[in-house]
Amino acid sequence: MVNFSQLRALKPSELEEAADGWHKVSSAAGEAKDRVDNEIVATLQHHLEGAGRDAAVGRLRRLSRNFQYTQAESGLIRTALDGLASELRAAQKKLNDAVADAEAEKLTVKPDGAVHWVSQREKIPFSPEHTSWAGGPGTTITSDPQQAKAQAYADRIGAAIQDANEADARYSRTLDRLRADNDLDVTSSDWADARQDMRSLQKSAGNYLQRDDIPKGKSPAENAKWWKRLSSEQQQDLIALYPELVGQLDGIPAVVRDEANRAYLPMLISKLDGLDDDKARTQLEGLREISSQLDAGSYPPMFLLGIDDKGNGRAIISYGNPDSSKNVSAYVPGLGTALNKDFATHDLKRARDTALGAQTHDPSSASIVWLGYDAPQLPADDLLDNLDVLGEQNARAGAPAYSSFMNGIAVSNDNSHPHITAIGHSYGSLTVGQTALMTKGIPGVDDIVLLGSPGTGAQSAADLGVGKDHVFVGAAENDPVTHLPSKAEGSGLLAGAGTGSLTGNPVITGLGGAIGYEVGSLMSGDHELWFGVDPASEEFGARRFKVDAGPRPFIDGQGPTPAHSHYFDPEVDPVSAANVSAVVANRPDLIIPEAGR
Repeated sequence: MVNFSQLRALKPSELEEAADGWHKVSSAAGEAKDRVDNEIVATLQHHLEGAGRDAAVGRLRRLSRNFQYTQAESGLIRTALDGLASELRAAQKKLNDAVADAEAEKLTVKPDGAVHWVSQREKIPFSPEHTSWAGGPGTTITSDPQQAKAQAYADRIGAAIQDANEADARYSRTLDRLRADNDLDVTSSDWADARQDMRSLQKSAGNYLQRDDIPKGKSPAENAKWWKRLSSEQQQDLIALYPELVGQLDGIPAVVRDEANRAYLPMLISKLDGLDDDKARTQLEGLREISSQLDAGSYPPMFLLGIDDKGNGRAIISYGNPDSSKNVSAYVPGLGTALNKDFATHDLKRARDTALGAQTHDPSSASIVWLGYDAPQLPADDLLDNLDVLGEQNARAGAPAYSSFMNGIAVSNDNSHPHITAIGHSYGSLTVGQTALMTKGIPGVDDIVLLGSPGTGAQSAADLGVGKDHVFVGAAENDPVTHLPSKAEGSGLLAGAGTGSLTGNPVITGLGGAIGYEVGSLMSGDHELWFGVDPASEEFGARRFKVDAGPRPFIDGQGPTPAHSHYFDPEVDPVSAANVSAVVANRPDLIIPEAGR
């Protein structure tokens, strides 16, 4: 219990000094984790191999998890102490103001907080009209106005002491929770406990930091301005207390988003680990793979710019720092993409390959994979049998988020004129196209790359807001997705059989529905695709670049759409990968052109 004399003598600065100490512990643990992951483990994996290396890496990763847990819990302790100091300082000021005001009224405040006064009694006449007492007009009562004043100041002093005691009780409960198990293994249950610690502190610190303090629905520029106004202590406290919110804010520095999302990732994993459904299990596999890659370190270094289990899952990962890089690209994946192991394995690799390729032309290049929307959950292998389920609603729903993200990349970049490229693959090209159409050009974007596109919704490259000479298209001749029929054509082709030839080669007959149509009609002269004019056509007006024709559907034994997945891969299609990287590095003069259809 906090009493009057204790609150008067309290030095909140001592609590803040303790918070600074825990901040140093948290920062040191974070720096140690980064060194273990990005220097020691990365070096071992690059230069050594064998059982000895694997054993050493395993122990180092356990050490890294300990440092990360220390960083998170120490950050919560720091925030709790900052919050307690802030609330006690407010209570102390409330108390001191009450004492000063009482003394100005010639009242005496005793060491225990009691307020004494000198009696100045006076007679006040009662009005018969306002009392039920039966006395006559001359009746009076004796009153002491100083007593009422003393009581008012005593109430103010009592309220200040009550505020201090309530804060002390709340934070004491939270600080008592912040204990670690006495072992060296940080498990999912430890992170579940850390998540509960964070939730507990959010309730305790409600008067110090609130969710409403964090912008919601603001522009990236407004987010950036808000973040810069905060003190360093406030910034760190918000990262510790609301990492899942801070990590999603477009416009704030990438290193901040990365720190917040890395803090939240193990807590999100522990949350899903406690659920027993297919969605949680699928997302858990993806999150664990992303976590493993973050722990292993990479070149270019990874920045975790977003992570969430919302919808089919959200994940935004950059290879290279998008704030310091002069060239930045953000790739939107397409059909069937969700937060799962396949995404964490293949889509992340596409972004890394693009970054590495661009850096051969300009080392100041970064590449991002942006899974910030719900792509249609239809694998490309099944697309041709299910054209009727494809619509623009997912792309339109994702467009505002992609627009905000790209705007944020431009806002937070340190260069005066960064070169920013939007890349859409498959259905992701429709999302890019819809974003450009909705906003008359994607904020901050200079170039657009469309790969394996079923259309953008635009009738011309000039409609995408960057000028037709800045729209680049890669379309493999054997990629059926780039030959989808128009909706008018497709409506009559969902039944029946297809025959014909593919680039002069005989094809299997008897394939039903749209598959049969597409395999037999890839060389159609119609420039209309499922989502508008074919981006690879001369009519669209974009700059088409050369890509490998790719394996033929079915005939080459790799399924219906093998060529659809090769655009980024420097081993399978080095020409396409090199062309994409040249655009990202702002070297369009290096692309190898190909005539439009």
